Amino acid sequence: MAEASPLYQTYMRAPLRFERGEGVWLFTENGERYLDFAAGVAVNSLGHAHPHLIEALTAQAGKVWHLSNLYDVPGQETLGRRLTEATFADRVFFTNSGAEALECAIKTARRYHFSKGHPERFHIITFEGAFHGRTIATIAAGGQEKYLEGFGPKAPGFDQVPFGDLDAVRAAITDATAAILIEPVQGEGGLRAASNEFLRALRKICDDNGLLLIFDEVQCGVGRTGKFFAHEWAGVTPDIMAVAKGIGGGFPLGACLATEEAASGMKAGTHGSTYGGNPLAMAVGNAVLDVVLADGFLDHVRDVALVFRQGLASLKDRFPDIIEEIRGEGLMIGIKAKIPNSELLMAMRDEHLLGVPAGDNVIRLLPPLVTTAEEAREGLARIEKAAEHLHEKLAVTAQNEGR
Repeated sequence: MAEASPLYQTYMRAPLRFERGEGVWLFTENGERYLDFAAGVAVNSLGHAHPHLIEALTAQAGKVWHLSNLYDVPGQETLGRRLTEATFADRVFFTNSGAEALECAIKTARRYHFSKGHPERFHIITFEGAFHGRTIATIAAGGQEKYLEGFGPKAPGFDQVPFGDLDAVRAAITDATAAILIEPVQGEGGLRAASNEFLRALRKICDDNGLLLIFDEVQCGVGRTGKFFAHEWAGVTPDIMAVAKGIGGGFPLGACLATEEAASGMKAGTHGSTYGGNPLAMAVGNAVLDVVLADGFLDHVRDVALVFRQGLASLKDRFPDIIEEIRGEGLMIGIKAKIPNSELLMAMRDEHLLGVPAGDNVIRLLPPLVTTAEEAREGLARIEKAAEHLHEKLAVTAQNEGR
């Protein structure tokens, strides 16, 4: 009898044990090769074992790993300046994860109004289908009952409205409202992209009502949609933005970015992190930006995304009993399934292709941003085989039921 695991039983893990990775490929302990279009849930932005990231990490590992923020940390000023120069932001706070970046964003927005003499303004408007993390505050912000159940009273201060409903947003604003928080492209919520018009309207609503606009780009940022950040497609900027996942290329790293005005309430002692912005993370984050901000890199992402889009549109036409809709932006792609998404995920896995389930019966395809057009076509071929298998299975079931 197998020995019981000592781990918390909070994950439904696939029975796969990967030993190493190379580019877009993962290799199991017994040598099987899988095409990784999960990328650690949009984390491995440059694939596995990227030589520039390895060089940066190992070079820093031989110097100093941890200092804490009691001192100037090598790399923080560099990475912070590169992020502010490439974005709307003036200030950066480094974290270890997306949830921590969102916590910082929430605290920054609340503290802003507090510092202006309005402590009553701490409510934040959020959207149905959102996912902002697993802390007590961020599950309240996300508002999904499956994540809230069993953890006591929901943290106050989050007012949720339907995704894409401007009238509901306006109706939710009160004298206690501090900010609006939205993912430009919902990940966990089923690859639902907010329209450019909707994001522009939110910016105007915030400006008209003295609110802060917060974007959660933990999953859709750092090149994932073909722009450095997804909101750039709409031509608007937030006041605060949470970033993580792809910015570390696999190393735990997050950041909260803000304008000078939005961050004005965050004085010494108001927030902190023991590990946030540690030298190892800073070395890797700077190495990721070396690649992502290089000339032509985001053009490559958009080109490969077009190959995916065209291929998936063809598969949708060929297998309407399997694929209902193709969603998302850039290399953040969703396949809304006609059958249970778990069945499609398993069929893809049988073809040694990895994806990620999401809400609304969607499978996420989140390939590394370094994926080539040839590798994209290989992935499409595997999805095609999975769809063919499922189509045949449905046909046999229908035939048997017709007897």
